[in-house]
Amino acid sequence: MSEFFHMGGYGAFIWSSYGVSAIVLVLLTVMSIYRLRRIEQALKPLETERRSRRQRPQSTEGVS
Repeated sequence: MSEFFHMGGYGAFIWSSYGVSAIVLVLLTVMSIYRLRRIEQALKPLETERRSRRQRPQSTEGVS
């Protein structure tokens, strides 16, 4: 088992690379979720405004 973790003298490089990759993947996931929630919050007022505009009666002025 020790030889597996040592990996022919390159274990420190290999395992640190795995660690950095895992950290980057976790950070990307967290940042993506955070950004998605921020965008959804920014869109809520716009969607509400759009729904209220659609529910208003349309005027026929200017239509031939």
